[in-house]
Amino acid sequence: MNLYEKLCARLAAEPRAWLVTGAAGFIGSHLVETLLKLGQRVLGLDNFSLGSPQNIAAVEESVTAAQWRRFHLLHADVRDLDACRNACRGVQVVLHQAALGSVPRSLADPIASHANNVSGHLNMLHAAREAGVARFVYASSSAIYGDDPELPRVEARIGRPLSPYALTKRLNEMYADIYARCFGYHSIGLRYFNVFGPRQNPAGPYAAVIPAWIGAMLRGEPACINGDGSAARDFCYVENAVQANLLAATVENPRALDESYNVALDAMTTLNELFELLRALLAPQHPHLRALKPTHGPTRPGDVAYSRADIGKSVALLGYRPQWNLRDGLARTVAWYAAQAASGLVPSVRSATRSRNIARPDSPTSSSTLRNP
Repeated sequence: MNLYEKLCARLAAEPRAWLVTGAAGFIGSHLVETLLKLGQRVLGLDNFSLGSPQNIAAVEESVTAAQWRRFHLLHADVRDLDACRNACRGVQVVLHQAALGSVPRSLADPIASHANNVSGHLNMLHAAREAGVARFVYASSSAIYGDDPELPRVEARIGRPLSPYALTKRLNEMYADIYARCFGYHSIGLRYFNVFGPRQNPAGPYAAVIPAWIGAMLRGEPACINGDGSAARDFCYVENAVQANLLAATVENPRALDESYNVALDAMTTLNELFELLRALLAPQHPHLRALKPTHGPTRPGDVAYSRADIGKSVALLGYRPQWNLRDGLARTVAWYAAQAASGLVPSVRSATRSRNIARPDSPTSSSTLRNP
């Protein structure tokens, strides 16, 4: 039994009260699902600007009725400090995932990115400190490395931000450091590298490359590579990100606190290689894709050319060991999207979810959800 398996067994035996912000989002919903399956009490917070009710419905379908009763969802916004304070009451661990992702989105609307990612982060950090939350773990990003040319990316060495989004994540880490040094409130940041998996939104102008390409291929549309395809990324399956969050939330080594960690595979795949992998995985059920060629567009502003993580620090201080490699993660992801496309159905949130598990900030239910699960 490895360290993460031992941790899961310990959590199942000793449930805690968790708050997951961005709970209806891609990574957030996977965190909620894993925690509920481990018998934890979970409060989710989401304003549904990007989060999807379908993600919550998928969580409900994946857990038992008894596990589902230990979950409540607060329909609120991290830009509202009072809502953050309300959510943090009675909580032992905060996993702060709520943010406006996407470099292009931040270039289109830097004000919204700052309000959600910086002010929202500060609100959550402040509310958690006020409430005496034992551990605060937050989502940072590989975008923080900016124009630093050296590979692999090492946590102690960063460059200048290349986008408003990257800057918001840098400010998140700086605020966390200030709260540790000025107020003695400890936290851990996780620098995600191109996380992918089921439930990631494949549509819209800000879709990540993997769901966007899978969606295009399944619809018979061209998959567009920005640039010549030589750009490379360290793609990380979502279950590895879940593992990192739970390890960060429970690590007992004081040296591990007030640090940021790479969450990745320590591997690099070009966009051309990624396209070939996805096409090969889809072709057995969709033979016409064997002849599919990508289209090419201009390189996007703010994108880095190459990104690969050194995960040595995460391994040494958190005990992180990614359990999913790229191909296995892609296979599971492709199967999920293909099943969604084949069914032609979008899961709907059952009426029980609406009436019993979702509360608004001014609801009397929301203030007592974790004390009376």
